[in-house]
Parts: sequence; C-alpha cells; structure tokens
Amino acid sequence: MLEELSIQNYALIDRLTVRFSEGLNVLTGETGAGKSILVGSLSLLHGARGDTGTIRSGTEEARVAGTFQISGNRDATAWLEGRGIETDDGVLIVRRTVKRSGRGAIYVQSTPVTRRELSELASLVFDIHGQHEHQSLLSEESHRTVLDRFGGLEESAAGLQREFAELSALRKRFEHMESNERQRLREVDILQFAISEIEEAGLRPDEEETLDGERRMLSQHEKLFAALDELHDAVAENRGGALSQLRNARSAMEVVASIDDRLADAGRRLEDLFFELEDVSEVVRDHRNSIQFSPERLEQVEGRLALIHRLEKKYGATVEEVLAYCAEAKAQVEGFETWEEDKEKLRAEIRGREQELLKHAGELSVARKRAAEKLSARVLESILVLGMPKTRFVVAVEQRRGANGRTSCGPHGMDAIEFRISANPGEPLRPLAAIASGGELSRVMLAIKSALAHDDQIGCMVFDEVDAGIGGEVAVSVGEHLYHLARTRQILCITHLASIASRADNHIRVQKMEKSGRTVTEATPVTGETRVDEIARMLAGDRTGAASRNHAEELLRKNTAVGG
Repeated sequence: MLEELSIQNYALIDRLTVRFSEGLNVLTGETGAGKSILVGSLSLLHGARGDTGTIRSGTEEARVAGTFQISGNRDATAWLEGRGIETDDGVLIVRRTVKRSGRGAIYVQSTPVTRRELSELASLVFDIHGQHEHQSLLSEESHRTVLDRFGGLEESAAGLQREFAELSALRKRFEHMESNERQRLREVDILQFAISEIEEAGLRPDEEETLDGERRMLSQHEKLFAALDELHDAVAENRGGALSQLRNARSAMEVVASIDDRLADAGRRLEDLFFELEDVSEVVRDHRNSIQFSPERLEQVEGRLALIHRLEKKYGATVEEVLAYCAEAKAQVEGFETWEEDKEKLRAEIRGREQELLKHAGELSVARKRAAEKLSARVLESILVLGMPKTRFVVAVEQRRGANGRTSCGPHGMDAIEFRISANPGEPLRPLAAIASGGELSRVMLAIKSALAHDDQIGCMVFDEVDAGIGGEVAVSVGEHLYHLARTRQILCITHLASIASRADNHIRVQKMEKSGRTVTEATPVTGETRVDEIARMLAGDRTGAASRNHAEELLRKNTAVGG
C-alpha cells in the first residue's frame, strides 16, 4: 500500500506531503483544484514519461517520492532481490526527479534505476486506472490481454508469440531459398567453370617465377652466348686469357719466394687464386656447351605464362591466390550441392514447428476458454452489484478465421477474444464497443479491474474519476463496491460524488489557495464538521446550507452504520 506521497515543485504544488491509510482513500475538491495533479505525480512513480511542462514555474526541477509498504508482495520482493535492493521491514521508497533540462533521476531505495525498470517494479506494487482506460476496453487486443492476465496465461501467450516469430523467420528463410534458386544455379555454373579452367591449367605455386627466368634466357639467347664466349676467352689459358697470365705469375712467384721467403704466403694465395679461376673457367665452358636455343620452347614458355596471367587476371593476383580461389569455389559448390538437402530439412523443421505451434495454440485456447468462463462470471457478479441487474456479460473466445475461412493461427494464437454485453433484457449480446453510455462503460471497467484484482498481489489501486457519467443509485452501488474492494486492498479514488466520498476510510480534500501571491494546491484530511462541509458542498455546492449539511450528516451516518 501507499503510505505517503511527497511532491515538490510539480504543477501547482509547491511542497506537499499526503499520507494515506488502509482501505478506501477518497480525494475530493472543486474542479481544477489539482486532484488530477496528484494522480499525475503518482504516474511518474509508475514509470510515465516525465514532462518538463509540469515543473512549477520559477523552479528547475520537480520531485516526487512515494513510500510503500510491500510486506507480503512476493512478486515485488523478488524483483528487488534480483537486483540486490533491500527494503526496511517491507518499506519501499521510490524517488523521481524531473529537470527542466530534460534529464532526471529515478531511485528505488538508494539505487538508481531506469524508467523501464521503474515501470516493471511499479506494475507489481500499484495500478492506476484513469478515464482513458475506459476507451482502451473497446479494443479487442486489450480483451485478450485482460483475459490472459486474469487466467495467468501471460507467460504461455508470450511463449507462443516467440514460437510464432521463430516460425515466421524460418518461413522467410525458406522463401528466400526458393526465390534464389535460379541465382544459385547460375552461381554453380560459374564456379564449376572456374574450377575446371584452373584444374585443367595444372598450376604449381612456384611455376611462374621459374618460367619467367627461362623466358628471359630464351628471349636473349644471342646476347647470352656472346657474353659467355667473351667470359670464357677472358679467363681461359689460350689467347692471353687470365689463366695464362696467372700461370706466368705463378712461375715468377716461385722464383721470388725461393729467394725471399717473406712472400711465401702471397705465393700460396696466388696459387689458390689460379686454381679457383681455373674452376670458374670450366664452369663457364660447361654452361656454354649445355645451352641450346629452341624457338619452340620459347613459344611454349610464353604461352604458358600468358595462360597463368589470364587466370591471375580473373581469379587472383598470384598463382597462390588462383589456387586458393579454386579451393574456395569447390567448397561453395559442395555447399550448393547440399542445397536441396538443406531445403528439405528446413521444410521438415517448418512442418514440425507448425505442429508444435498449433498444439501450443490449442492448449492455450482451451485454457482461455476456461478462464473466460470464470472471468465472465466474476465480472458479471460485480456488474450486477454496480446497478446493472439485467445485464449479461460474456468473454467470447472464438476461432480466428483467415481470408479463406479456415482457422488461422497468429502470433497471439488461434483465438478471437471479445467482451460482449447486453445491458437490457431481450437485447442480444453485442461487442463492448457498442455501449453508448459512459456510465455503463465505467462500471464495466470497474468490474473488470475488480475481477483482475481478486487474485493478484498488488496492494494499491488508484481510480481517477471512475464515477464519470454516473449518479443516483448507480453511484451508491459504485461506492459500495469500492468500499468492499477496499477491505482487501488499498483504494485511492478521485470522485465528485458524495455517495462515494461518504464511504471513505480516509477523506482528503484538495483545494487551491493563494500564498505569497502565488496559487498553490494543498491536500488535507477532513474529519468531523470539516468533512460534513465537504460532503455538503459535493451534494449541493453549499457548505453552509442547513438542508445540504443535514443531508451530508445523514449520508455519513448511514454509511458509517453499514460499515462505510
């Protein structure tokens, strides 16, 4: 339950603290006094988006804090424990700041949280039901949501929605495979041609470098032969070659060394040089004799290099890259070859998922129908005591039909769920949207909310002007219903009706006042004569008239006597 609400610099509120009690807490006051401002501040604690326009003029930030007692609320306690947040003997404090800069802060106890997290927690602690929710009841989607919540089927419905999304993804993948079949065949042909072309070439990784060297030699054979002849003549012993000169030098060195042994080492080096040059001469001679020029071989080499360059231009910058492309192409072709097999596996998986989805949807549909019977009975029970004794109410669960008239399963199952009502005897059941009376719609909403509150752990329910469009005996029955609902949970209700306000366990009057030249909203509990004044004002707009005060006293006395 909400124990205390503190507000600062919010709309017309300068600084205000309101304390609430167990049971039925009623807020009353003139139109425009600021009752809805209190609900707006509570909406901030419920996770609503902060509006800088609600910050009191002349200030930079608005602050709202709520103190809740959540002992016994297992869901809220589990949420807090999951985030390492502890309460103080079940006391939970939520604070929120809205700054004019657009930034703000949210704290649960002393832990900062996001607005989404606040919304999650608040939904487990208290509910706010405003007039706009009357209209939401006209949406069939909200009917499904209400039924699933009532029947404890939200998790099952969410699971089915995930299954449907996964199945849809598989179907799209299958469609993509089918639509790309022609492209796949074209790609296979291209890859197979490339593989055949590369494999027929029989490339070797080091082949290009070897062929380049052989081409240089063959294309410059005349120059090569001339240079080899010149080289051989230069080192040979004949015709004054280097070897002939060295041989003469050896002879002279032998004479010198025999006379002056200091040149013996130089003589040995000269002799080594002679033998080394002699070996070079033989190598040059043998190489010259081994070379044979073949125009046919040059043509073969150039043709082979042209083939390699053509393949490199198409498939890679080097022979290694061409061979790597070939290996990758083979892997892709192998993958394409399993395409039909993959397609059949996917088709089988889709069939299996469809069967699982239909089974899940069927089980959910059976559970919804059972829940619909209970919800129909519980809502009708509340509607009857809310002044609609001849009403029939049914939560209809029927099969969804596709364009072909067959049963259709969508992301929310195979059910079309609709709230139907007949407010008058002899009239057929019609969709809730057919209700013309705002008062009837308000009572149906209250009945549905009461039915939902029967089994959940939420300790506080806030009703913003649930009495819209009603009066007289209906207002009396609504007051009784709220009072009895408040025996099991805390109710906060904004009302303009004395028959509801007179039932309050805690009556709070909201009024505008002028302080220091500025308008402010204040909220104070009213008891005794002050409460009589307020009830009289609500009855006749006259706090001082004897008739209105007598009527107010009688109404309070009557409701107190019956437990109100």
